[in-house]
Order: sequence, then structure tokens, then C-alpha cells
Amino acid sequence: MNSIICERVYDSEIQEGYRILADRLWPRGVKKEELQYDIWFKEITPTPEIRKEFGHKEENFEIFKKKYLNELNMNPKREEFVQLVSEKLKKENVILLYAAKDTVFNHAVILKEWLEEKLK
Repeated sequence: MNSIICERVYDSEIQEGYRILADRLWPRGVKKEELQYDIWFKEITPTPEIRKEFGHKEENFEIFKKKYLNELNMNPKREEFVQLVSEKLKKENVILLYAAKDTVFNHAVILKEWLEEKLK
């Protein structure tokens, strides 16, 4: 069975699968031709307002998570995104690429959990 994986764009280990860049902003210091990705799906990422409030601080994570989940559930692109991931998972792993330094407290982790819940 294929799975959804979160991977930092700066990590050197490139895993096999359908690679979705799940950041609103292009990752700093990465040239477009160097990043291996299949689609850049900015529309499903947190809005700048809640991203700035979060500030990538662990103590703000729970509030950020609630707000981001709310945004995901109201997002007009959510069905299209879930459908894309569902289709790709039939053939291969889906990799959510993100640039945040923290591998535990970031939006990609929330997005992965949300997707897994939607795909049950």
C-alpha cells in the first residue's frame, strides 16, 4: 500500500513518488530547475495571516493547527486536491514537499493528517 510522506525540500534523500510542493512561497535558495516536483499546489497551503501568526513556534502550533484545518475544510480546491492525491496513491507514494526547518511542527504534517482522514 502506498502512503503520504512529508519531506523537506532541503533534505538530500529523494524518495520515489508523486511529489507535491505544498508551500505557498518558493523555497529559499532552491533553483526551480533543481527541485524535483510534479506539481506546485499553493492553493492548499495556509494563508499568509495564519502562517505569520504561527511564526513556526512550537507554542503556537495547536492554535495554528485549528485555524489551518478550518481553512482546509473551507478551501474551494480541497476536493480537487484530495482527488489528485487519491488517484496518485493508487500507483505510488505521494510526497508533500515543504521548506520549514521543523519536521514536527509544520503545515505539511497537518496536511498529511487531514488527507489521511479524508481518504479513509
